[in-house]
Amino acid sequence: MALRGPAVFAPGSRGSLDEAGTEGREAAALAAAGVALEDDEEEDGRRGLLRWDGFSAWLHCVCVVGFDLELGQAVEVIYPQHSKLTDKEKTNICYLSFPDSNSGCLGDTQFCFRFRQSSGRRVSLHCLLDQFDKDLPVYLKKDPAYFYGYVYFRQVRDKTLKRGYFQKSLVLISKLPYIHFFHTVLKQIAPEYFEKNEPYLEAACNDVDRWPAPVPGKTLHLPIMGVLMKVRIPTCHDKPGTTQMVQLTQQADTHTSIILPTVHEVDLFRCFCPVFLHSQMLWELVLLGEPLVVMAPSPSESSETVLALVNSISPLKYYSDFRPYFTIHDSEFKEYTTRTQAPPSVILGVTNPFFAKTLQHWPHIIRIGDLKPAGEIPKQVKVKKLKNLKTLDSKPGVYTSYKPYLNRDEEIIKQLQKGVQQKRPSEAQSVILRRYFLELTQSFIIPLERYVASLMPLQKSISPWKSPPQLRQFLPEEFMKTLEKTGPQLTSGIKGDWIGLYRHFLKSPNFDGWFKTRRKEMTQKLEALHLEALCEEVRKLC
Repeated sequence: MALRGPAVFAPGSRGSLDEAGTEGREAAALAAAGVALEDDEEEDGRRGLLRWDGFSAWLHCVCVVGFDLELGQAVEVIYPQHSKLTDKEKTNICYLSFPDSNSGCLGDTQFCFRFRQSSGRRVSLHCLLDQFDKDLPVYLKKDPAYFYGYVYFRQVRDKTLKRGYFQKSLVLISKLPYIHFFHTVLKQIAPEYFEKNEPYLEAACNDVDRWPAPVPGKTLHLPIMGVLMKVRIPTCHDKPGTTQMVQLTQQADTHTSIILPTVHEVDLFRCFCPVFLHSQMLWELVLLGEPLVVMAPSPSESSETVLALVNSISPLKYYSDFRPYFTIHDSEFKEYTTRTQAPPSVILGVTNPFFAKTLQHWPHIIRIGDLKPAGEIPKQVKVKKLKNLKTLDSKPGVYTSYKPYLNRDEEIIKQLQKGVQQKRPSEAQSVILRRYFLELTQSFIIPLERYVASLMPLQKSISPWKSPPQLRQFLPEEFMKTLEKTGPQLTSGIKGDWIGLYRHFLKSPNFDGWFKTRRKEMTQKLEALHLEALCEEVRKLC
């Protein structure tokens, strides 16, 4: 593995900026969190923040991956230099940062991958950032076991190189699942990096180090190499399905400002476009945590489609593993392709035709062609039985024997088809599809929320002289009985076997993850009420 440190600037070229940034970052982070500082407090805050703490709030590190004729893909630069990556993590980053050779990605390509953090790594997060994580929607919380990789890959002909091509990736490694945001950052810095190399990269990293902390609910102003990005990270208190737009304060700066309407969402309709006739069935498969493979011609299509599938059950969190781009070199390749046991609950995005053979025992496979640019509509693929899997490497389609529990909603199909005929923008189609998925998910989850709330003991049972009361046990059959009067039919017109869908869901990883989270929240609420009762009793005695 080739590895070298980044080039550095000549002495004094950025020293004053670094010092100013170091002094102000803690104050900026606290100010973004709504904490007012007096002069003395501000000085204390400056002394308490180390170099690169601001950077670490957003990114773990930045990697440059190139192609070495002897070593193959190799990490050329890791920045900042003190960033820790195990050999296994570096190997994963190397292979995941390049498209498979069959993809034929000439020019610039952007995509995303996700990989498992090596076991035994110490997790250390700034206490302030832990507080921010608490305020995020559950589907945007950091997963301590995984990293995201955001890639800008360039492949162009270069006769001066032995291989005949310039091939290099700039990769942002982060815990934050802010797909749209980091892709936008890469669009700003990657093209110039390929021209100016490491000094430019160091300057960009210094800009990130001066950013305010990623505080949910605040309008954040994030300068990067002469461009000002304005973003707002959602909070757990936002109404699902709404986007609070960031507004420009000065019209004069529009030419240097980028306003991001979202930090994490992908173009949902563009991804579902080839399969939107089957979008409700795919929603069921994701909800139930079924093993699912997306075969696509490039990492861009595979990663966007996998992320769109995961996003389809929002505001529910997808609790199983998902890999937007997965290769035969991945450290989990054997684990996920073995035939000695049932396929795991995971969504894989792949591009190598080899997977058509190694994953043909998986129960649900989506094969898509090239995603069309906005305004162009691809031919709709059909659902095909698994016996036709031998044609998987050439013909697009949804290969599954799955029979949906719910009847297909013809209304949403007509609405989307009408939009196609009227050349409605993809963004508008995505809004319609996202609202449809949201309403479907909410109709499904509200009866569960209502039943789980009934497991909470009455407040009058909380006594300062006894231990906090326990939550009642979740009884599946008791829950099923509640559906007759307070089921999804109250909010959804879709017919079908809702009971069967719930029974299947209760056995899924998504239910397990959702219920554990709700139980933890309710237990904490009970403990807080018990503590409140104790304090009240102490006040009486005093």
